[in-house]
Amino acid sequence: MKIFRVLIVLVIVAFGCNTANKTPEAENTTKIMTNEVTKPTDIKVKGVNEVFVSSNDQMQFDKTEIRVKSGHKVTLTLRHKGMMSKIVMGHNFVLLNKGVDLVKFAQKALSAQDHNYVPLGSKDVLAYTKIIGGGERVSITFDAPEKGTYDFLCSFPGHYAMMKGKFIVE
Repeated sequence: MKIFRVLIVLVIVAFGCNTANKTPEAENTTKIMTNEVTKPTDIKVKGVNEVFVSSNDQMQFDKTEIRVKSGHKVTLTLRHKGMMSKIVMGHNFVLLNKGVDLVKFAQKALSAQDHNYVPLGSKDVLAYTKIIGGGERVSITFDAPEKGTYDFLCSFPGHYAMMKGKFIVE
């Protein structure tokens, strides 16, 4: 019965939110969380691939393909444009190693709730962000892997089916 009440509240929150009156000032008042980098900048740094990915309350990334240059660092910023908390609609960005089965990884990730849904010490993962909720942002910096195509996903339970894409290193 308690689960039923929670589901009803979630449906009301998801469909009852009015974002039409959002002002530009409200858009700029986001919480900043970081793994390694404090804030993304608009200044291009030579030898750094800057990548910006947005997510929302409808379990979507705004990109299904990301292209970066090999031999450079990658600064990736994930922004959650939704309004729901990370407990209900959390998102992260997980870059998998070549050849890792995305579905099997997502199933293993279910047991890693205390570690941002990324199995601790996993050799399947090249880079990942923390789980964030609505209005939050997180940035990470890592070395671009060798040339090739890699999978990325959100490993929050059940999100991988819709929130995935290709990370292409040229």
